[in-house]
Amino acid sequence: MFSKSLTQAVLLACLAISTVHAAVPQISIKGTKFFYSNGTQYYMKGIAYQLTQADPLIDTEQCQRDADLMGQLGANAIRVYHVDPAGDHTGCMTAFANAGIYLLIDLDTFETDIDPFRTSWNQTQFDAFAEVMDAFHTYDNTLGFFIGNEVIALNNQSLAAPYIKAAARDMKSYRDSKGYRKIPVGYSAADIAELRPMLQDYLACGTNTSEAIDFFGLNAYEWCGPNDMKTSGYNRLNTFAENLNVPIFFSETGCNTVRPRDFQDQGAILGPDMDEIWSGAIIYEWIEEANNYGLISYGPPVSATVVASDIEGGFSRRGTPTPVAPDFTNLQNAWATLHPKGVASSAYTPSVTPPACPSSTAGGWLVNGNVALPSLGQVLQATTTGASVTGTATGTATGSAASASSTTKGSANGGKEIAGMSAGLVAVMLGFMWFL
Repeated sequence: MFSKSLTQAVLLACLAISTVHAAVPQISIKGTKFFYSNGTQYYMKGIAYQLTQADPLIDTEQCQRDADLMGQLGANAIRVYHVDPAGDHTGCMTAFANAGIYLLIDLDTFETDIDPFRTSWNQTQFDAFAEVMDAFHTYDNTLGFFIGNEVIALNNQSLAAPYIKAAARDMKSYRDSKGYRKIPVGYSAADIAELRPMLQDYLACGTNTSEAIDFFGLNAYEWCGPNDMKTSGYNRLNTFAENLNVPIFFSETGCNTVRPRDFQDQGAILGPDMDEIWSGAIIYEWIEEANNYGLISYGPPVSATVVASDIEGGFSRRGTPTPVAPDFTNLQNAWATLHPKGVASSAYTPSVTPPACPSSTAGGWLVNGNVALPSLGQVLQATTTGASVTGTATGTATGSAASASSTTKGSANGGKEIAGMSAGLVAVMLGFMWFL
């Protein structure tokens, strides 16, 4: 009797697990596009989701509340910047799967990210990234992994690009060695004019696809208020993306310098102007914070000095999500009218080949050609006294520092908060050495 009951319990448990993991069809990449397992093209209508600097995917009750409202909004994806691989994510992953929502997970943390000022790719980072992949590879609604977010935040930091590419190479190799589903590994880039389109092309270039990223995300906030393809600069982004052989999408967008946000850019991204090339967008962000990007709030703000449960920086991080008016409704209405059909996988034959590895440019892109990628344990040496850089292997790097600035969002996701730097403040020298 006990044996029979135990057998039934095991079968029921296996069925429950199977149901959790089969709530949504898997998504994979073919050429420059994402496809559901039934062959229908997938376009992202996504939200950046990081309630605190810790892991937002271990609170099942909160995830369920948020997933329900995201379903009403029309979202089908979220991006999570930091997770704890030791946490139990099944409840949250199930809640989002039941709402038809897929997840893009960043592999790094504040402690393990690739740092452009002390650039390395070492065993500690590899192990930490692998633990996150181990934790999320089983879920069918895991859409992809980011190897980094805005690692290169200034136009004089492009010498970190080979380390980003090396990390993608090694994590793809780890994924395959473990027999995991081929969940794609990509990168989320800051929108730096001097590095367009060199960064995206470099990360995708080369004849060895095992060393290239699987997709490219762009954090762009150019379309602000009433605009069009030309005045926003999206026509340039479209042109740069035409020759990219992997999927490209906006991994952050949603300018808030013009209030309220009307999200007119979604009509371009998910409409005929761009939907042939781009795979959608992630709107920044779910929770209202001091940066005023939020689509919902969990309660009225309080003083930033208040110390209380579930409150950080003066904002509640947990509770019943209440739409921020009129931004939430504006996005909801915009997405409700946008249903790009794309192309069926069976009717699609990829024709775009990898781009040429870009040459270095004065005052901009510093990596010249298809340079040999660093091995695990190598470190990029930097100095403030040099004025140029040299490289090794199949290419060289050359150039000098130039000024740049980036938008400060300053939220729980830990986005880079970098003020403008004057020309010549930092000049970087390239030199690979074994990490000791």
